[in-house]
Amino acid sequence: MLRFFLLILLLCSTLSFAQEVNIIPQPVQVTRNTGTFVINPKTSLVVASDEDKPVAAFLNNYLSDYYGFKLPIVKKANKNSIELKSVNNITGLKAEGYSLKSTAKGVEINGNSPIGTFYGMQTLIQLLPVKKSNKLKIASVDVNDEPRFAYRGAMLDVGRHFFPISFVKKFIDYLALHKMNYFHWHLTEDQGWRIEIKKYPKLTEIGSKRNGSIIGKFPGTANDNTPEGGFYTQEEIKDIVKYASDRFITVIPEIEMPGHGSAAIAAYPQLSCFPDEKTKVANNMFSDKSKQEMANGKIKIVQETWSIHTDVYAPTEYTFKFLEDVLDEVLTLFPSKYIHIGGDECPKDAWKRSEFCQQMIKEKGLKDEHELQSYFIQRIEKYINGKGRTLIGWDEILEGGLAPNAIVMSWRGEGGGIAAAKEKHQVIMTPGSHVYLDHSQTQNDKELTIGGFTNLEKIYSYEPIPKELNEDEAKYVMGAQGNVWTEYMQTPVKVEYQIFPRLSALSEVLWSPKANKDWSVFQTKIETQKKRYTMWGANYFVESQIVLKKTLNN
Repeated sequence: MLRFFLLILLLCSTLSFAQEVNIIPQPVQVTRNTGTFVINPKTSLVVASDEDKPVAAFLNNYLSDYYGFKLPIVKKANKNSIELKSVNNITGLKAEGYSLKSTAKGVEINGNSPIGTFYGMQTLIQLLPVKKSNKLKIASVDVNDEPRFAYRGAMLDVGRHFFPISFVKKFIDYLALHKMNYFHWHLTEDQGWRIEIKKYPKLTEIGSKRNGSIIGKFPGTANDNTPEGGFYTQEEIKDIVKYASDRFITVIPEIEMPGHGSAAIAAYPQLSCFPDEKTKVANNMFSDKSKQEMANGKIKIVQETWSIHTDVYAPTEYTFKFLEDVLDEVLTLFPSKYIHIGGDECPKDAWKRSEFCQQMIKEKGLKDEHELQSYFIQRIEKYINGKGRTLIGWDEILEGGLAPNAIVMSWRGEGGGIAAAKEKHQVIMTPGSHVYLDHSQTQNDKELTIGGFTNLEKIYSYEPIPKELNEDEAKYVMGAQGNVWTEYMQTPVKVEYQIFPRLSALSEVLWSPKANKDWSVFQTKIETQKKRYTMWGANYFVESQIVLKKTLNN
């Protein structure tokens, strides 16, 4: 009889632990206890402070979207409640830290700030079942958690292909659901200018549109002759910034300079060293419309190929005034401390040919065109710093001398980040080898991509602190981000295919303690997460799946 009783106890204990705990990113500390809690439409959502209302709104919207019900909001806890509380004084936790305790009676989330409370709520979402129901059973757990890195980001390129506001918001939600806190918005490119600048209306009247795009992997096989365009009004941008802020995400705008400026040059040719020279395109792959326009006398066009283009900004007073005017409007739209100015892939061909540039090099006592670019970046940095902001640039801004206060985004491997950190500059690691989400996910990817090969395990294995840095130098590494370059991503569904499940792996790289990462455990957790992607209605890569191009690109 005793043996039978003990067997029953063991069985009950096993069943009480049956509820899955698959949290991505892995918390600092999580303890699985006996028992469960069931969230249902009668569960109260306790919100005592106005500062936690955005957290409650996100949770209720999530429950409504994916489970079909919302929770009543009250100010006092009861026996069936989820309590959100920003206490701001949890000893030993960073401002973004939180504790979560779930028992049979309810859930209590204590954030060390409203941001921490928000991240605790995201952990609660990770505990929810991945099937629609109005009775959501979650495990009884104790969680104490905080992020490893202060900067946890992702970049979306809307210059090569324009994406609607609805998808930009969805992309931001994807970041929020993974406890990421920076959205880097790549807004200007050779192939399209996407932000309304009221002082220069031609930037969107002309620069936001192109007459076609190359077909196939660069240099391509032909031009598709399909017009493409689009831009975000200033009111739409304000809406996006507010939407992100409600999710505790900072939007960092990128305005490319001095390279990648063909769209702006098409609108205002005087920005070029050679405003009277016609635009050049690799292999003469212009669209039919552009060929006709140029035969009729048009000089500059918005680029239609993905190569690096040599028609870059001239370092004239006209250009600097133009860029300062543009930045003035950008700064009013984006409260971010950080402003990205690109600085990458700026060929020096035009500057070498330009008498004006060569004379400037002599007058300024510069050694060469690389130092001319450094002069260009430092002048812009001084302007941005004067507005109380900090400049971020790709690692090419190291060439010719680094601007005094600049943050380096290291993409050509880790070398730029290592060099900058050793010079005591802050660094964001984003090496193409590990965190470029436009790369192929398998050696036999059926989808057209920019190239490269970065699978889930490779991203998960990434360590943002290079071994070449000592303990003091490592402190300059703010974190890392994944980059979504969209040359070969024409639709939201293709973007989702490229980012999932790799974004989930990156989130754990950036949030979780290094010692808590475990590839074998993550492989189990990601299977539950894939079911969550399906619940969200998001597309994602599956190793064995062959996805038709018409599904992703049309």
